[in-house]
Amino acid sequence: MEKIRLDIIGLSYSQTQSGAYALVLGEQEGKRRLPIIIGGFEAQAIAIELEDMTPTRPLTHDLFKNFADVFGISIKEIIIYNLVEGVFYAKLICDKDGKEVEIDTRTSDAVALAVRFKCPIYTFEFILASAGIVLDDENTEGSTTSISPEKDTTPTPPKKKKSSLADFSIKELNSKLEKAIENENYELASRIRDEITKRNSSTN
Repeated sequence: MEKIRLDIIGLSYSQTQSGAYALVLGEQEGKRRLPIIIGGFEAQAIAIELEDMTPTRPLTHDLFKNFADVFGISIKEIIIYNLVEGVFYAKLICDKDGKEVEIDTRTSDAVALAVRFKCPIYTFEFILASAGIVLDDENTEGSTTSISPEKDTTPTPPKKKKSSLADFSIKELNSKLEKAIENENYELASRIRDEITKRNSSTN
């Protein structure tokens, strides 16, 4: 089967499952989006890498990356290869001294590793045909962050949090950012960084 390349489009709170997140992947050569519900830990692991944040101590996926680097193991690509009763199945395509090995993994862990190894993410047509969501031009144009199928009708919690940050000065925000990173609260750190970037952009 022909593989279809996917990009990470957004990561937002899931409005269907409490405490979960919606990871949205999109095909490079099309408008279909593949929303995948993942846990908070995996969402945090993906978010901090996308935001170029450095945790005070290595997270589990960072440890895996460091371990692989030390022993000369690379991940060439990840493939979301099946969908059974709403559960996505993925595998890592690894290389060690020219020998290719496939390792079964949860999709959320696969994506967290893909962003660290800078490797491509693929799936197959039958998965996009059954679970993909087609967005129109207005919704897809310029969309790069926090996309959820329900986003048009219900505001997401991160936006409410972010608006409250407007009450703080830049100095206070920088202090809060340092404290959030120190406490390994990367969701809050990401929102604070977005607010600081917004302020800096508006003054330039």
